[in-house]
Amino acid sequence: MVAAYFLLPLDHLGPQRPVLSWVLFASLLTVVAVLLLRQIRHVLLDHPDSRPGVVISLLIVLSVHVFSATYYTLAKSPGEFRGLHTRIDALYFTVVTLATVGYGDITPRGQAARVVTILQITYSFVFLTAAATALTTRMRDMVVRRTERGGRSR
Repeated sequence: MVAAYFLLPLDHLGPQRPVLSWVLFASLLTVVAVLLLRQIRHVLLDHPDSRPGVVISLLIVLSVHVFSATYYTLAKSPGEFRGLHTRIDALYFTVVTLATVGYGDITPRGQAARVVTILQITYSFVFLTAAATALTTRMRDMVVRRTERGGRSR
């Protein structure tokens, strides 16, 4: 996934193809959100055959890369970002925003960049927090079940 982020032809998106860029961003983010919700549902309904630890982790990484790619393509438009020039800068900004650290060395200046940043923060609060909560709940339940089974066999 990380290799794809660095190899995808993102330079063909952005100001040259704004409609395609926005449609791609919205589509990918929607697909990831739906898949996350599906995994959360599997955890809440306690589907024994699901593997939420792997899938949720991959979807979180994928969402980080979707936002990073979007920031990178947005930075191609003049005035959208200050300090964001490379894919590493975009990935760094995404992770710093996700972690709510906000160093201030990269800042969204344009309205589109600010909207995407607001979307990332909201998306993180809603989807990533729910997914992480579901995953930790599943892990806790598995530990409790194993402990209970271990206690009965003695």
